[in-house]
Amino acid sequence: MAEHDDIAAASLRAAVTAAGSQSALADVCGCTQGAVWQMLNKQRPRLSVQYVLKVESALNIPRHMLRPDIYPLAAAA
Repeated sequence: MAEHDDIAAASLRAAVTAAGSQSALADVCGCTQGAVWQMLNKQRPRLSVQYVLKVESALNIPRHMLRPDIYPLAAAA
């Protein structure tokens, strides 16, 4: 499970980088910059599930990387 947490956290940071900023990622998600900050600063950082498909579509980061606990690689194929 720790590996999934690491992948999800790294992918969330990659999404911020790809978007250009926390505010830009918030625009993609349709949430506030503060909500993105909270996702990044949780004990187990991960993108909230309701934003996964939006981020995948806008930034081309696969859902199985953003939330491997919900979208396992086998299911992504």
